[in-house]
Amino acid sequence: MVKELKIGITGLPSVGKTRTLLKIVEKLEEKEVIVGGMVTESIDEGTNRLGFRIVNWLTKEDGILAHVDFTDAKVKVAGFGVDMNVLDGLGVTAIEQAIREAEVIVIDEVGKMEMESPAFCNAVKKALDSSKPMIMTLHKKSRNPLLQDIRRRDDIRILEVTKINRNLLPYKIEKLLEGENI
Repeated sequence: MVKELKIGITGLPSVGKTRTLLKIVEKLEEKEVIVGGMVTESIDEGTNRLGFRIVNWLTKEDGILAHVDFTDAKVKVAGFGVDMNVLDGLGVTAIEQAIREAEVIVIDEVGKMEMESPAFCNAVKKALDSSKPMIMTLHKKSRNPLLQDIRRRDDIRILEVTKINRNLLPYKIEKLLEGENI
């Protein structure tokens, strides 16, 4: 495992960023690598996206981050009400726990909803400054200062998922983590 390797996975919405990340996590765990952090899963009903759930990957504890039914939420993004308490509690805790206990840190996603939380942004910065390998999914178009800073860092390799490369990209990232020059 390449120490301090940071990988950002970006791409258009619904192209497969989370799916790519989860394929990498699966391969790492097959090799008994301890993976921790925050993973975001969509809540769908048929073809309708109703919201998003976040999971602490180490503990498997989960909570609903955003939902169309959260109409009283103070923060709203793309038609979803965002429960900042779930993000600041479960999500931030998952990242901080991964920094302490995991061999590889994952953060899915550094996106518009998540960047509404100063605690989340600070946790991401701490993870980036750690010496552990890290894989994160990044919102493609946001101009948020945190994302701008991530994109400018010399120590992060950003790869774009497309419909064409999404089946090959997990393999490529696995090889990068193993130290191969691809």
